[in-house]
Amino acid sequence: MINTLADITRTHRAERPDDIALRVPGQRDWTFEQLDTDACTCANALRDAGIDEGGRIAFLAKNEAEFFVYLYGGAKLGAVSVAVNWRLAPPEMEYILNHSEAEILLISEEFLGHLKQMNLNLDQVVVLGDPGDSGYSTWDQWLSGHSDKDIVVDINPDDTCFQLYTSGTTGLPKGVETTHANLTTMMSQGLKELSFSSESISLVCMPLFHISGSAWGVLGQYMACRSILLREVDMAEILRAIEAERVTHSVFVPAVLQFLAAFPGIEDIDFSSLQTVCYGASPITEEVLVTAMRLFNAEFFQVYGLTETTGGVTMLAPDEHDPGGERAGLLRSCGKVIDNHEIRIVNPETGDNMPESEVGEIWIRGPQVMKGYWRNPEATSEAIDADGWFKSGDAGYMVDGYVYIHDRVKDMIISGGENIYPAEIENALMKHEGISDAAVIGVPSERWGETVKAIITRSDDSLSEEDLISFCRQQLAHYKCPTSIDWMDEIPRNPSGKILKTELRKPYWEGKDRNVS
Repeated sequence: MINTLADITRTHRAERPDDIALRVPGQRDWTFEQLDTDACTCANALRDAGIDEGGRIAFLAKNEAEFFVYLYGGAKLGAVSVAVNWRLAPPEMEYILNHSEAEILLISEEFLGHLKQMNLNLDQVVVLGDPGDSGYSTWDQWLSGHSDKDIVVDINPDDTCFQLYTSGTTGLPKGVETTHANLTTMMSQGLKELSFSSESISLVCMPLFHISGSAWGVLGQYMACRSILLREVDMAEILRAIEAERVTHSVFVPAVLQFLAAFPGIEDIDFSSLQTVCYGASPITEEVLVTAMRLFNAEFFQVYGLTETTGGVTMLAPDEHDPGGERAGLLRSCGKVIDNHEIRIVNPETGDNMPESEVGEIWIRGPQVMKGYWRNPEATSEAIDADGWFKSGDAGYMVDGYVYIHDRVKDMIISGGENIYPAEIENALMKHEGISDAAVIGVPSERWGETVKAIITRSDDSLSEEDLISFCRQQLAHYKCPTSIDWMDEIPRNPSGKILKTELRKPYWEGKDRNVS
């Protein structure tokens, strides 16, 4: 019985020790026995480093196999893995590492330069690759000499095991506490329709600091199938892996589907092994979806969810993908709520349910909803009410049980699957002495679904678009920075001073069927 993350490798090692659990193409394979043995060694090394139940262990690297060894090794102790977004700027990374109270950091050598720019409260740093003159131990050195005996700790499935950071409307990231039960529910019930089996071959190419990457990777291992891990989202490598590894299952954000469809020579790729494509996390146009369905000739599942809901809590099934047919309108929906979960469309001012077809805030309740936000009880109580309803911040409506996303109650922008919060960018912009006011909104992008636009009232007329984008890039991850800037003499606000972002967005979204997926 798999009740915790630690049970995944432990169980499959006993039942199918020689089956390949994880493959990094061109590097090596891990059988379930090897993966669990390495996780046991890691658990002993962590324990000897002073990590115990509830301790935070951080990971800062691109997609590396050691992520899973570290994750399962920590889980055996009851520790909590914190995957840090490697695309962030060093000050953003610093905040997450310190806020999470991480005691140890596993970092790849390519980010040691970032580490030098941070002021951290860490007990230990371990390096994947060459540590140079840093004085830190390599991964192999750190593991060397430790026992590979399994550590069995009595873990409560409701304990936190994984912590991803998602930005908030205040601009500061919040640590989403995901429990063992959240993940095992998602794997055993939430995504059971995806038709995984021990014979499946799962492609893991989305970033592991995203729920779409890490949860998908763990899902394949839970299902006892082979996972193919790619270091990053590389179109040529994705296509090569699908064909060479005979991939059956994968998850993509819509931007990746679009890039794949436009890749030179795509028509010559053999997709005959592909059975299931799961997609979500950002807007998708019908043209991109139909093209991908034609190319891949697989079953497509759309899901909607958040980091706080351990991924998808609605699903649009393959037989509901009917472009040009009688049910074509369902393509604008993100499907129906999954088993054992509930969705309400609520008036956020009153808490009352909205009538069918009328827009309100999407509230979600069920076993995939997070435990809460780490060290932030105020934000937790604002997000989850006394009856367990999680307030998504997304606005939508429901027709015949199908959920349609309309806009956002909050101002979050989703660009290429990345969650971006305008307040953080506005705060950065307002540090510029040539700006007197700033508003940031999401506008349509054929490539990314949405992209960031800044609307600026400037006090210095010589200030240019290039100046401001460069200024932002010194403070923020590049994907958060504006891709375009409009100038406005006065940014509209309501009597209480709140920027009227709905009005600002309207001209850019006219004629668009869908604002968000």
